[in-house]
Amino acid sequence: MDISSLGGLTQAYNPFASSSPEAASVLYSESAFEGLLKRAQNSSTQLTAQNAQTQPKALPIDKNDELYEMCVELETFLIKNLIKGMRGTIQKTKLIDTGFAGEMYEDMLYDEYAKTFARNANFGFAEMAYRDLARYL
Repeated sequence: MDISSLGGLTQAYNPFASSSPEAASVLYSESAFEGLLKRAQNSSTQLTAQNAQTQPKALPIDKNDELYEMCVELETFLIKNLIKGMRGTIQKTKLIDTGFAGEMYEDMLYDEYAKTFARNANFGFAEMAYRDLARYL
């Protein structure tokens, strides 16, 4: 469907269209859109090439380093908060009352889930933080 077939609607809702429907059809033609798309792709390719040249080399990660361990703890904290937020969306019934001990057990269980996720799921938060902070040591 060509937008110029809408006639008056094109001019009423488009501040860039001129008074003639022919001008509106030129403005919205596929070739004009393809030209804009190609320019955007070329500029993003150039920006990517420039960023690749200006980016510093990635530091190797020493997983035995104390800083890396702290970064893993940060990732664990972030994951725990994510799990805690998701856990808050679950509606619980009062059919089985777990009490204070049950809530403590559930909280410790989710702590262990967060530690396991941080060590094994490869979210990448710890690596990003380590590379960012290791430059300042």
